[in-house]
Amino acid sequence: MDVPKLLEAASLLVPEEVATENDITVNDIWEYLTHDEWEVALGLLEDLGDVHPLPLGFWETLATAAEQLRLETSSAWCRWRCYEARHGVIRADLTLRPAGEARRQTPFSGAGVLRPMWNVGHRTPTGEPALNIARLWVEFTPFMEPGGRATVRLAPLDPAQWQHLQPGQVITMHEDRSVAGTAVVLEQRLVPAVEAAVGGAD
Repeated sequence: MDVPKLLEAASLLVPEEVATENDITVNDIWEYLTHDEWEVALGLLEDLGDVHPLPLGFWETLATAAEQLRLETSSAWCRWRCYEARHGVIRADLTLRPAGEARRQTPFSGAGVLRPMWNVGHRTPTGEPALNIARLWVEFTPFMEPGGRATVRLAPLDPAQWQHLQPGQVITMHEDRSVAGTAVVLEQRLVPAVEAAVGGAD
């Protein structure tokens, strides 16, 4: 399917009453599609997906369109949202330790590349912290510097291990056994494991 048809298909999944902060609706997007402004239409559809929860098919279609347009960041973001549509959302306020106090000395990409470990409260049989892996997406910034602070989204390898998290709970990020950063949970809306399995594997 070509890009215009993909964007049209995604547009049909957006309720007409949904609007961005700038009052952009799906009807405005049809105007951009009419004038072959596909990249603009794609970006606005992503914005509408942030305003109102949209189905997995919406994000899968946008991801395919972004890939055909060779928009790597948009493609990665839409694939990330596919994961969230299947498994749910975890957002946190993350503060990294400064370069002089942690292993990491350089910035890392915010686009879902890093897969650090996290202490979310589990213990081994001997009482040691049992760390859980989750990919990390940094909102509104392409890179995160040592000592930096940002709102992040987490995509756990095993979401069932994260179901107990509550807003306000403190978790720690690890790239080795030392603490690389501290995060305060802002939001946890995970899909129960049975529903996620019905929705398909990531």
